[in-house]
Amino acid sequence: MSNASAASNGVDGSTTKVSRFDPTFTDKVIKTTGPKANPRLAQVMPSLLRHLHDFCRENEITVDEYMAAVNMMNEAGRMSDEKRNEGQLVTDILGLESLVDEITYKLADEAGDAPTATAILGPFWRQDAPRRKMGDSIVSGIKDGDHTLMHGRVLDFDTGKPIENAELDIWHTAPNGLYEQQDPEQPDWNLRGRFTTGPDGEYNFYCLRPTSYPIPYDGPAGKLLTLLDRHPMRPAHIHFIVSAPGYKPIVTQVFDRRDKHIEDDSVFAVKDSLVVDFEPKHGDPKAQFDLQYDFKLASFEAAKQRGMKGATEVAP
Repeated sequence: MSNASAASNGVDGSTTKVSRFDPTFTDKVIKTTGPKANPRLAQVMPSLLRHLHDFCRENEITVDEYMAAVNMMNEAGRMSDEKRNEGQLVTDILGLESLVDEITYKLADEAGDAPTATAILGPFWRQDAPRRKMGDSIVSGIKDGDHTLMHGRVLDFDTGKPIENAELDIWHTAPNGLYEQQDPEQPDWNLRGRFTTGPDGEYNFYCLRPTSYPIPYDGPAGKLLTLLDRHPMRPAHIHFIVSAPGYKPIVTQVFDRRDKHIEDDSVFAVKDSLVVDFEPKHGDPKAQFDLQYDFKLASFEAAKQRGMKGATEVAP
């Protein structure tokens, strides 16, 4: 039994835990929420506060330990900017973003509204990547590496019909394992691009076969991994945000099956349906590998017709 609680016998002979600390404190904090509070916050905050307070009591968290955690959050905030989200990286290594992604995808699946599987956004997405023409390469200034032609279609999840004007926002690391904003040797916006489908819903572009890489060790996330004696490696993957007017956007990744870290991704993001095979390509001077993958989006209209939860359109 924790030192933070003691056992007492109830009238019926049952055993209950009595906290050494003020048993009324958490309820006092919860009751300060006012009648005009945001409805969703009013719903979830009591649970959050009880879990946080019980965690601190059960583990007898001291002021020094609490301040170490606060300082880690502050350091993550200071490091974060439009090129890198260190706070999000900390939640990634704790599995929080992957857990929330699983919950969201599971709810969609139960609603009969599950398209291509989702995966975490990660900390290195950049807004407003360059728009490129179909067939262009997102690779600039890199001769080494396994050049790949990636192609496929963006399809309606319910009808299987091609989606016109679907946008694919793509990014991945260089062969040295660095995203362009991490690497002063890479051109700005290297290995990033946005492509828009035509009436046939097809897309194609040249990229690199990605490589596995360690998440950054120069911030709180790396320090926390070190303290936990965990490895920092992510399996080779390519990031996507796929969106289209009238459809729910998806944030996802595709993973190279050959990578040895498929089974132990440091941020727990791999899903079976997102694991792909890069096939050898012949007769194309621009590429040594070929990758075909179709994306399926669920429409807001179809969700409304099914009367399912979550049919409200939101921006990607």
